Order: sequence, then C-alpha cells, then structure tokens
Amino acid sequence: MKHILAIDQGTTSTRAILFGPDLRPVASAQEEFPQHYPRSGWVEHDPQDLWASTAATCRAAIEKAGLGPADIAGIGITNQRETALLWDRETGKPLHNAIVWQDRRTSALCHELREAGHEERVSEITGLLLDPYFSGTKVKWLLDNVEGAREGAEAGRVLFGTVDSYLIWRMTGGKAHVTDATNAARTLLYDIHEGTWSEEICALLDIPLQILPEVRDCASDFGLTRPDLFGAPIPILGVAGDQQAATLGQACFRPGMMKSTYGTGCFALLNTGETPVRSSHRLLTTVAYQLDGKTTYALEGSIFIAGAVVQWLRDGLKIIREASETQPLAERADPGQELILVPAFTGLGAPYWNAECRGAVFGLTRNSGPAEFARAALQSVGYQTRDLLEAMQADWQTEGAATLRVDGGMSASDWAMQFLSDILGAPVDRPEMLETTALGAAWLAGHRAGLYPDAEGFAESWALERNFTPQMEAGERDRLYGAWKRAVAAAQQA
Repeated sequence: MKHILAIDQGTTSTRAILFGPDLRPVASAQEEFPQHYPRSGWVEHDPQDLWASTAATCRAAIEKAGLGPADIAGIGITNQRETALLWDRETGKPLHNAIVWQDRRTSALCHELREAGHEERVSEITGLLLDPYFSGTKVKWLLDNVEGAREGAEAGRVLFGTVDSYLIWRMTGGKAHVTDATNAARTLLYDIHEGTWSEEICALLDIPLQILPEVRDCASDFGLTRPDLFGAPIPILGVAGDQQAATLGQACFRPGMMKSTYGTGCFALLNTGETPVRSSHRLLTTVAYQLDGKTTYALEGSIFIAGAVVQWLRDGLKIIREASETQPLAERADPGQELILVPAFTGLGAPYWNAECRGAVFGLTRNSGPAEFARAALQSVGYQTRDLLEAMQADWQTEGAATLRVDGGMSASDWAMQFLSDILGAPVDRPEMLETTALGAAWLAGHRAGLYPDAEGFAESWALERNFTPQMEAGERDRLYGAWKRAVAAAQQA
C-alpha cells in the first residue's frame, strides 16, 4: 500500500498531504510562516521559514498517517510561482531573503525596459509581459544589490532558483539543482518555444546562465531526499507551479478545457494544446505542463482580487465576521438596487493591467447596506472572470464558453458559483476534490512511480460534486455585464 507525499508550498503557508493508492488524502499538516515587508511594495520570505515549514509539515503528515519512508513511493512538489532566491552552492546559505511574486521593487526597471522597446521581443520569447511579477528582474536586482552576489554568480558559486528548486536543493543535500518547465516558464528567462533558457534575455538582464537550474519534465526524477530527512531516501518525482498543478488536478488535459482557482486572487488557465497562442489581449502564454518531453501550452489570466474582496468586507468594512456570511447576505439583497463594485484595490489585472486604477462603487442609494455590498462583492468575481474568458476566447478564436472547472475557497459558495455560471452563460463544474493543487502534484509523482494511471485514466477518476448551469436570461446577462464594463471604464478614468 504505497502512498504519495504532496508538498504544497504557498505564499502564506506550507501544507503536506499524503495521498493513498486511490488518490484520496490520508493525512495532512499545515504551517503558516511570517511575511516580511521591508519597504512599501516590497514582499519577502525568509528562506529558512520556507524550508523549516516544509520539513515540519512533511514529518507531521507522515507521523499522523502512521507511515514510514518505505510506505512512500515518491514526493510531488507544487509551489508559489515567480518567487526568486539566490544561494551559495558550497554552503547552501541564501544570500538574501526570497523576493516574493507580489513584490514590486523592480517596477522602475520594467518601465525602463518597456520604454527601450524590449517588451515585444520578451513576450515573443517567453509569453510573458515585462512586469515585476516575474522572477527575471528580481534576479537582476539581487545580483546588482546584494554584496558579493554578482561576483559569486560569475565565479559559479551562486545559484538561482524558484521555490521548488530551492526546496529540492535542500531536500537532496545539494545534489540536485533542477526545476520543471512550468516554473521555468514563469521566470521571464525561459524560451517556451525552444524549451531552453534564453541567452538573449539573460544577456539583456545581465544574468549569468550558469546560475540557472536544469529544466525537466513535470514528472521526472528530481533526486533523492537525504537519508536523515525522513529516515530513508524518498524519490522526488513530480514538480509543477501551483496554478499548473491545479490545472492537472482538474484533469484539464484536452485543448479548450478551462479551470479557474479562486483564492486571494483568481487564476484562470485555458489549455491550448501543443500550440502556444500569442495573446492580443494582454493575457499570458505559458506552459500548462510538460510530460514525456511534450509541452502543452495555456493562456493564463489573473485577477488580483477574488477572495480578498470578502476579506475586505470582513476586515475593512467589518460588515461580516466570517466569509460564510456573504452568501445569506447576498440572497436577501434588495433586487431593486444594483451596486457595482470594482475591486481594484491593488490595480486591475488581466486583461486591463492597470496598476494605477483603484476600487470604486457605483449605484449607491440611501438604502444600500451590508446585503447589497455582499452581493456586489460576490458578483465582482463573476464579472472579472467573464473579462478573462472573453479575452481567452478572442485570442483562441472560439465562440461560446466551454465548461469551466472551479476550485479554491470561494468556489465553495453556491451563490457565487451560480452567478458565475449565469454571467458567463456557461456551465460551471465544482469537483468533489477541492485540493486540486496538491492533487495535481501527487498525480505527477504517483504516475511517475507507476502508482497512478496515465492522464486519460486520471481524467476518468475526476468526480463532479455539483454542476451549475445558467439560469439567467441572455438579455439580463448582457445588461448586467454592460453595467460592469461601464463601471470599469469609469474607475480607470477617475
């Protein structure tokens, strides 16, 4: 009875989940760790916190399950993407805190590169935009600002990695400096068409090629853990960035399949098959997964504020105490009032990419209260998702929305998912297994170990918990979405 250990290293916490031979969770452990904000717009993690929380949760999950290393066929890792680290090859000591994906310290550099006319070429090679979100400009900042970093990099003593790469280095005792294609594709340094690091972009950012990890398939041999870590070596067999792992966990293996994960923000991915589709609507072209040397691509769109709008109702307006209160509030909102909330608290994400826009509320009356705000907050997530899907369909030149598979905390709200289906005019499927990110990492490792079926067999095991179908008249759908578009336009002009 072999098991798979899935590590889900996220932005605010690390989780370890043991999956049994039937792909069901057996035991889990979770540990939060501190966030560091040294300056406005800067976000960092202590690499030791990332490592310590990973080791601790893995050991705790194994102990809860009453298992030993001989019972574990392999480890799968999924991680927060774009976060960048540098460490010493000889000592393993990080040169600086990890710079987190949310960090904006390289905004000026990205602006300079755009003004110099480099974005078109960068996007052509990487599928990404010149934005501080991605790892490349973070690495340049570290090399330019951390004492001894550039000299060490030139001498071959310093290594770069995203979080997966750093964890594997620590787990293998420094024997493996590797990553997978999905994480590499988020660095701004990877040619997604050739499947290699881009010498051209590395030269543009003055990043030595020798600091970069070896790129492998998502299901591959990433090394053996140190014998002392869990009592005996365990092979690391699967790696994927968190949103790509969720795409796998949702079994979105066919071109045209879409998934949307609703956490703090929202990330939607559309499988475009073997063809990388260049976006004309400022979406990202990225690697969905790479198996057996074959790359599958995706269009990706991100919403900055999804579940965070409910946190705002709770912590900012203080009109709710728990997220679960939003659904009953929304249900009793006055149908005669039509509040539109544009939750651009940190700017607008895809397809607008307006960092300067800020939040706005339209349609307020004297009688607007908590119920109307709750309904507007939940509706804003549906409107923003439609923005993404319309852009995806325009880029991929398809008509009519396919079924959208959803996961993440907000997907538990029946009201929000019904409105999502209504405003999209498309079915929305919520799976039985909501831990799709960890499940995707587990499947990669388990398939590599010979424990789990291939993609087709895994897709057959995907189980529906509830299907939401459109109940709204087409005219009403278009009227509401038109009001949203006017509100967004007005918010951007404010």
